[in-house]
Amino acid sequence: MAKPTFYITTPIYYPSAKLHIGHAYTTVAGDAVARYKRLKGFDVRYLTGTDEHGQKIQEKAKEAGVTPQAFVDEVVEEIKVLWDRLEISYDDYIRTTEDRHKKVVEHIFETLLKNGDIYLGEYEGWYSVPDETYYTESQLVDGKSPDSGHPVELVREECYFFRLSKYADRLIEYFESHPEFILPESRKTEMINNFLKPGLQDLAVSRTTFDWGVQVPSNPKHVVYVWVDALTNYISSLGYGTDNDELFNRYWPADVHLVGKEIVRFHTIIWPALLMALDLPLPKQVFAHGWLLMKDGKMSKSKGNVVDPIPLIDRYGLDSVRYYLLREVPFGADGTFTPEAFVDRLNFDLANDLGNLLNRTVAMIKKYFDGNIPAYNGNVTAFDAELLNMVKETTRKTEEAMEHMEFSVALTNIWQLVSRANKYIDETQPWVLVKDESKREELASVMTHLAGVLRHVAVMIQPFMTRAPKEMFRQLGLEGEDMSWEALDTFADFNNAVVTDGTPIFPRRDVKEEVDAIQEMMRQASKARIEETETASVEEVDEDVRPEITIDVFDQVEFRVGQIVEADKIKKAKKLLKLQVDLGKETRQIVSGIAEWYAPEDLVGKKVIVVANLKPVKLRGELSQGMILAADRDGKLELATVSDQMPNGAIVK
Repeated sequence: MAKPTFYITTPIYYPSAKLHIGHAYTTVAGDAVARYKRLKGFDVRYLTGTDEHGQKIQEKAKEAGVTPQAFVDEVVEEIKVLWDRLEISYDDYIRTTEDRHKKVVEHIFETLLKNGDIYLGEYEGWYSVPDETYYTESQLVDGKSPDSGHPVELVREECYFFRLSKYADRLIEYFESHPEFILPESRKTEMINNFLKPGLQDLAVSRTTFDWGVQVPSNPKHVVYVWVDALTNYISSLGYGTDNDELFNRYWPADVHLVGKEIVRFHTIIWPALLMALDLPLPKQVFAHGWLLMKDGKMSKSKGNVVDPIPLIDRYGLDSVRYYLLREVPFGADGTFTPEAFVDRLNFDLANDLGNLLNRTVAMIKKYFDGNIPAYNGNVTAFDAELLNMVKETTRKTEEAMEHMEFSVALTNIWQLVSRANKYIDETQPWVLVKDESKREELASVMTHLAGVLRHVAVMIQPFMTRAPKEMFRQLGLEGEDMSWEALDTFADFNNAVVTDGTPIFPRRDVKEEVDAIQEMMRQASKARIEETETASVEEVDEDVRPEITIDVFDQVEFRVGQIVEADKIKKAKKLLKLQVDLGKETRQIVSGIAEWYAPEDLVGKKVIVVANLKPVKLRGELSQGMILAADRDGKLELATVSDQMPNGAIVK
């Protein structure tokens, strides 16, 4: 009998720069679902990939002095390294620069053109290159992109349009008749009220102002735009429209598209409309999760708060990172990454709860029964039945949560069982039972129940963690078949298993030391990304008097109170000091030419005035994210300081 199929996808990521932990969040979540479904006996196909065309890629490649293909090839290799380090079990990696994808895009475009769903016209609108999106005048915020805040330019060009307006009523009807199509529910309400009910405009689907993309076969001066190009990956990877469409026939429609909330409109309006135009089934579900934010908002290299997953994996192990991502934030909502919460999860959930339960159980079985897990003999102690009932209930709750992609709920349920097992040890007091030979059967039951709980936990955490479950089974002396999901149907069939010593799977960490280490990782990751994109090199600054400016120009400058928390000399730069300046919500590095008048140790603690919205530059190879104000008279320079009572980050008016 053929296995039931399950097809899950991530967005295809834009390879304009290195990915960060926010991208890992989506991909690890998809991996957890894929692993769970495989354990449940499904024929799973898990797709991820990269969206490699567009004007922004072409411009970045030009800045780097390489071809667009060479540019994306390098970034894609780094992305694949990240997925390997996270042990993402994807079955296919689609690149939009692959011939297999281009051929399908060409086929779809020409099909829709022939059917009249695509037509040639002329477009005029406000366009943002970084967002690769057109906006109407009313959509702009202060004349800039409403999505990213980037500047826009008025573009007028001949282009092809997709008759998106034709499908508005049909989409509303589909949403209402398929309540599970868009999750969470709030995303569906947003799409209906903000886009469908006001009416859809036909969509520009080609460009002539750049050539890095799939050319329209019947009109090669046009490049197929991102919405047809990128979205098509979900079926081009399956061979749709080709002679080899076996995968498409087997796996389509997708069971779930995982996307971030910022691209939900493209996946729930544009993509379904394209599929309707092609007379193809729609995906069964689009799940638009929230963002993984930092305490000071979205991750940004200028804020110094970028989290690179690889240093975290190197220091804390893969399972710690995967567990945190899936436990800390309810999937679907926005969440916040903090070093403190990360270390707490590692210490309390992983080291104290699960690690301690495994260590205590293995040690007691070795000590009391020479390492042999006693055979299961039903419920003997007064606490056995309750523990066994909780095991069964946890299995049911975990399955229910995973079917709805409630990863945090599933892990919370599993860890409640872990906590209950630790409490069970205190209730049964095996160190007391061992002293009374008449209690030998009770002692054996306690050991068997603890081993049974650990076996169930090890099975149930396999979608989330890749290393710990295997090590738990090794220490419990269990074989591979005991790791199957079907093994949860029995509680404690150990077949004379013998436990084995092992090092703690999750050692405890010093909180302050680890928080400091993670914050340094964030600074280094942010610095590396700035160095990748910032090519300016400023060695000297002219001191001539500047021309007069008007008040509106002056109002563009943002002055803030900053406190110098660290100061260092720069090698081979006699005039420059490298300062770390606390601006309240963030710490910035500023390079200042004050070494002739100030020693580094004299600066720490000083409250200074910082030009906070100055574009970052490189000074003698060091990043400078602002400027501190100083006065110069007769060759003597003195910093402009403020009262110690003024809080860091306060605006200077």
